[in-house]
Amino acid sequence: MSSIENYKKAFLIHLEKSIVKTEPENLYAPMHYILGLEGKRIRPILTLMGADLFGVDYKKALHAALAVEVFHNFSLVHDDIMDNAPLRRGKQTVHNKWNTNTAILSGDAMLIIAYQLFENYKPTIFQELAKLFSKTALEVCEGQQLDMDFERRNDVSTDQYLLMIKYKTAVLVGAALQMGAIVAETSAENKKLVYDFGIQLGLAFQLQDDYLDAFGDSSFGKQIGGDILENKKTMLYLKALELSDNELKKELFLLYNNTEENPDKVEKVKKIFVETQAADFVRKEIEKYTQKSLESLEKLDITEDKKLELKKFAIDLMDRKI
Repeated sequence: MSSIENYKKAFLIHLEKSIVKTEPENLYAPMHYILGLEGKRIRPILTLMGADLFGVDYKKALHAALAVEVFHNFSLVHDDIMDNAPLRRGKQTVHNKWNTNTAILSGDAMLIIAYQLFENYKPTIFQELAKLFSKTALEVCEGQQLDMDFERRNDVSTDQYLLMIKYKTAVLVGAALQMGAIVAETSAENKKLVYDFGIQLGLAFQLQDDYLDAFGDSSFGKQIGGDILENKKTMLYLKALELSDNELKKELFLLYNNTEENPDKVEKVKKIFVETQAADFVRKEIEKYTQKSLESLEKLDITEDKKLELKKFAIDLMDRKI
């Protein structure tokens, strides 16, 4: 079993034995439901890896890893309400399965539980974890607000989009790794470098998600073109607009603003993404941020085998097809 599989297995056991309250049922059942949906568990794995990198038993970081995962799922419950999303990981969203009020309250309780989990650490580590967590949680909210603002705007720049995904996605990846480093009580420089690694990896990860939504492998059962059907202004769309001539720009704008159903919409938009070379641009951006993450990794004061493990994780993440 690889170390990644070990981390995941240990985390899932810890999740099962830690989140055990069941009453009132309508508060805790949605929590068990969302946390039980099969996901990649990237963030808690990174927290455990963050401790292991610096020679500390990764199991010491299990409480912090669970805090990261509980917070992440809290944000998904609330995001799904805001987006009126019917599905999450192929299953009913919490507000659809129960109702909106139940989803809001259950999400609120998850945020509180995430904070409580830090109480398992000694005061100095607790303080550092809580400080990082508060900063990150606020940035995730800022990212979500920017995302909602962008839906109503037609003047979003690629730089503004990168800032939005940095706050909405990348900061939690960076914080997940840094929490492991905090538990390991490593140097301030190592904590900073491992956070920087996570930020760049998080940006590459989100851009890869954008790309795969349009150009991923449908044989894995994933719907292709979901973002296009929802008129999401991803990096592909913004770059295609920027690189289009007037005719293509007009066509793309109409495709995204026409309320009538168009069965050819996804293919037409993808054709524009390819024709304008926006698709090539996004692929290069993914490579750029992956490379930047590996540069931070090289500066870390850890053994070569640990660097190799983290490098493999980053590259595997970028080579995924779904």
